[in-house]
Amino acid sequence: MKNYLAEMIGTAVLVLIGCGSAVFAGTVQPFFSVGTLGVAFAFGLAVVTMVYTIGKISGCHINPAITLGMLLSGRINGRTACNYMIFQFLGALIGSAILFIIAKDSGSSTTYTGANGYTNLLPALVAEIVFTCIFVTVVLGSTSKGAENKFAGLAIGLALVMIHIVCIPITGTSVNPARSFGPAVFEGGKALSQLWLFIVAPLVGGSLAAVLWKALDNSK
Repeated sequence: MKNYLAEMIGTAVLVLIGCGSAVFAGTVQPFFSVGTLGVAFAFGLAVVTMVYTIGKISGCHINPAITLGMLLSGRINGRTACNYMIFQFLGALIGSAILFIIAKDSGSSTTYTGANGYTNLLPALVAEIVFTCIFVTVVLGSTSKGAENKFAGLAIGLALVMIHIVCIPITGTSVNPARSFGPAVFEGGKALSQLWLFIVAPLVGGSLAAVLWKALDNSK
C-alpha cells in the first residue's frame, strides 16, 4: 500500500506543479509569464524531485504509460501494474482538484486545469505516440541493469523537459494518461471529449518503448 500511496502522491504533485505552471505562468497570462520553456521545466523538475523522493518506495512511475512499459518489460507484475495505474489516476484527480480550487478565481487566461487539447487529430496522435515512446524508452534505459542509475532521475526529468518544449504547441503535451485525465474531468467539454487520444496514444507509445528497449537492451 505504501507503494501505491507514493504513486498517488507523486502523480498529484506532477499535475499540480506541471499543470499549475501552465495555468498561472504559461505563455499568455495577466501575471508574470515563464512561457513554454518555463512550463517544460516545471514538469521536468516535478519529475526529478519525485524520483529522488519516492523512487526508493515505488520506483516513481507516476505515469500509466511508464507502468505499462515496465509491465511489458517484465519488471513488474500485472497486479502491481493495475494498482499503480488506479492510484496514479486518483493522484491526478487530487492534484487537479487542488489546482481547480486555487485557480478558479485567479484571472488566468487559460483553462483552470491545464487540460490537454488538439486542433488536428493526426499530428496530435503521432506526436503523443512518438514522444511517449521516447520518454518511456529513456525511463527503461536509465533504470536498467548496468546503467548509471543514480542519474536516472535527471535523465528522466530532462527528457520530459525536451519533450514538452517540442510538444506543447501541438497538444499541450500529455505523454501521461493520468496527467490528462485529472484536468479533463474538471475541465469537461472539449477536454473530456478529446481525452481518449491522451489515454490511447501514450499507452501505445509506452508499449512500443517496451518492444524497442527489449530489442536494444544488452544486459544479462
